[in-house]
Amino acid sequence: MDTVSATELARNTRDLLDKVTNNGETIGISRNNALIARLSPPVRSKTATQVLSDIKLPAWSPAQANEWLTDSKHDFDNGLANPWE
Repeated sequence: MDTVSATELARNTRDLLDKVTNNGETIGISRNNALIARLSPPVRSKTATQVLSDIKLPAWSPAQANEWLTDSKHDFDNGLANPWE
């Protein structure tokens, strides 16, 4: 990681930001020879579709899916209950 002074950052902001953006570099910023900050490219995040595509689910046949659906509804009352009674 390259380190530059806060003064150098102020004088060369555009060039340093181009290094971070174009080359993916992280640049340390120092003041009085002490590291005070880092300029880094953003962490790439995944979309929901990308995350879900990584999940491996078992492949069910239509019969197995119907059996699960029927079983999940077993003893399920569609009526609304009054919680105060």
